[in-house]
Amino acid sequence: MSEITVKSDSVVIIPTYNEAENAAAIIDAVLSLSHNMDVLIVDDGSPDGTAAIVHKKIAENPGRVHIIERKGKLGLGTAYIAGFKWAIERGYDYIFEMDADFSHNPQDLLRLYDACSNQGADVAIGSRYISGVNVVNWPMSRVLMSYFASKYVQFITRLPIHDTTAGFVCYRRKVLETIELDKIRFKGYAFQIEMKFTASMLGFKVVEVPIIFTNRVLGESKMNSGIFSEAVFGVIKLKLSSMFKKKGKPS
Repeated sequence: MSEITVKSDSVVIIPTYNEAENAAAIIDAVLSLSHNMDVLIVDDGSPDGTAAIVHKKIAENPGRVHIIERKGKLGLGTAYIAGFKWAIERGYDYIFEMDADFSHNPQDLLRLYDACSNQGADVAIGSRYISGVNVVNWPMSRVLMSYFASKYVQFITRLPIHDTTAGFVCYRRKVLETIELDKIRFKGYAFQIEMKFTASMLGFKVVEVPIIFTNRVLGESKMNSGIFSEAVFGVIKLKLSSMFKKKGKPS
């Protein structure tokens, strides 16, 4: 049986691992927005029953909620790439990245959408650092690590982006169709840097939209030092490899 025809021009991709406490609520929040947006959950074999909760939402909202179920923790980057390919195949024009834990305010999806659909952006980033440091309930050590890591990445890559590791993003479909997704090498937070860097190198218009990032209330953080080390050290390889490529303009 073929899938229901896409009714929305937008899909929000939400990777999950043990997000049973947040899954239903975040799906409901996205579906209730004034602009219709579909939801794609990419679940990495959560043992807490996250997928079962999502399937209930699929039954309640046929054609609007979807799931890709993967066996085991395969990495944030590969989850998004799987979601990107799924969304491209189904013809969505605006494809979003978003966390499951409400650290990103679902209402801000509308602002990212507006930046791409009405203001000419190809990539819109929900930025914690474009207008100061807008982070709530993070320990100061983590705020400083995140902020200075972004500054370091900005210095190495020369990207005119303040929040290079942000995971709250809207892409126009043409950006993801142009990027060679199978050649994206990083899996953790460096994936976020590589995607922004690649989009910029290809000549796409990347903008930042100020948001307030609020630390999760329910569930456990997936951040660890290894993930952040990849972001810090991986950018050197990223920059060096780019020096042998010409900056291209998308057709």
